[in-house]
Amino acid sequence: MQKTILITGASAGLGKATAKLFQSKGWNVVATMRNPENETELKTSEKVLITKLDVLDLESITRAVNQGIRKFGKIDVLVNNAGYGAYGTLESFSRERIIRQFNTNVIGLLDVTKALLPHFRQNRSGVIINISSIGGKLAFPLGSLYHGTKFAVEGISEALNYEVEQFGGKVKIIEPGAIATDFTSRSLDFSNDEALVEYQPIVDKVLAALPALYQNAASGTSIANVIYEAAKGNTDQLRYTAGEDAKMFIANRKQSDDETFFGGVKAQFRL
Repeated sequence: MQKTILITGASAGLGKATAKLFQSKGWNVVATMRNPENETELKTSEKVLITKLDVLDLESITRAVNQGIRKFGKIDVLVNNAGYGAYGTLESFSRERIIRQFNTNVIGLLDVTKALLPHFRQNRSGVIINISSIGGKLAFPLGSLYHGTKFAVEGISEALNYEVEQFGGKVKIIEPGAIATDFTSRSLDFSNDEALVEYQPIVDKVLAALPALYQNAASGTSIANVIYEAAKGNTDQLRYTAGEDAKMFIANRKQSDDETFFGGVKAQFRL
């Protein structure tokens, strides 16, 4: 039977690459985004439904899930991809921007997952794929908010896996490194208050080091292929490290104690 995948944040970057890949593999695709009226590259067909879903809007989540089920009869896989990165000094972020980061990357992920859990329970199957990051396993300077959300996604996913196993479901975590998408522009919320002079040296050094981190960024398609392997759900594997840089960073973190790893990060950023 033909399978169906619902993807959040499918308007650009990894989400769009994933939608394209699954469509090419013959899957039904529910490609959700905040502004579907602006979508021109993904074409609606019998196998593709482009619809509105804003992870901050519960009504849009329920509507999108119901539309997908009505069109295709069943949703087999959920990819929680929607999110962005808030980077900068914590002191410079307003409380509203802090809340928005966690609402989008954590609460929104939980709300979309909860909207599909009854459907998965009824079908006694379902794969939940949460897009984390190497930033969910280790942290870089100026990433208190972003890394906080991705560490949360890791813990949520690991614990939830025990629950969904009770009805035949599975949770998968994708941990990419740098991706050659628009993360550093469209998906980045950067904050810095130059009046906070004590932080300016670290801000300058981190910004100067960022281009080097993206020199060997993986393509969105290569990460989408890892998502495809996870979606097939043939194994009980929980975590999928995606990208050569991700494999290197996570291996280094596992092998190092805190002092050694932090020293390496400081050397990389010349702190």
